[in-house]
Amino acid sequence: MEHKKIAFIGAGNMVSAIVAGLVADGYPSDLITATAPSPTRRLPLEQKYGIHTTSDNLRAVDDAQVVVLSVKPQMMEQVCEPFQSMNLSGKLVISIAAGINCDRLMQMLGQTVNLVRVMPNTPSQLGLGMSGLYAPQSVNQADKDFAAKLMESCGKVCWVEQESGINNVIAAAGSAPAYFFLFMEAMQAEAIAQGFDKPTARLLVQQAALGAASMVVENPETELSTLRENVTSKGGTTAEALRTFNQHQLSDIVAKAMQAAVARAEEMEKLF
Repeated sequence: MEHKKIAFIGAGNMVSAIVAGLVADGYPSDLITATAPSPTRRLPLEQKYGIHTTSDNLRAVDDAQVVVLSVKPQMMEQVCEPFQSMNLSGKLVISIAAGINCDRLMQMLGQTVNLVRVMPNTPSQLGLGMSGLYAPQSVNQADKDFAAKLMESCGKVCWVEQESGINNVIAAAGSAPAYFFLFMEAMQAEAIAQGFDKPTARLLVQQAALGAASMVVENPETELSTLRENVTSKGGTTAEALRTFNQHQLSDIVAKAMQAAVARAEEMEKLF
């Protein structure tokens, strides 16, 4: 990965995850700057990873070759407005914000820029993230490669050919950890109802989830349906549990939930 000066505009959990991955991979910390108005946000990153921090967004952007916009969508326009007076044409701009498409972001910046959109998820904080990326055709391959390497520092990546695909990434990965947490919550609650104490119920559920996910990762050539079938003895307890799921149309519920996530992402694009 080429070493360039990076300015993170924002110092939240996602920035912390990316910085942690970069530094762990040997990226020079003195080439990384993160900005935030509050020292309570900035200083932990500075102290833990040895990067530069500042409250001066303009100075950070002016000195950077790569600018990563990582602020809440509702704050993006306010944050970007001061950059309109700058020439960003020679920089790579990476946006980590749901609901703001490339055209709208360029309007906020007041100019056409080399822009890559990224949709990560919260497991990036553990180096187990899944990020979707999109770049307009005008973005060169070197910039696309840098953006991908940046996000690979905290997980896996995939590219989408159409910008609308970012909304599908949200449904399949960005929001998806919450789906699994909800399922695990329900399992934990029922395990408690069946007599286990709360810590034991959580241990049972989280270890089963971890083991199942690990089996998927360790058997990439095996279909998910085959892994499911391998656990399911005809007429046994697992078969009865799955019959109940199917009776209540679990697949349809999942499909409708993911479609709802996409629809909400499309609505959000009209808000900003």
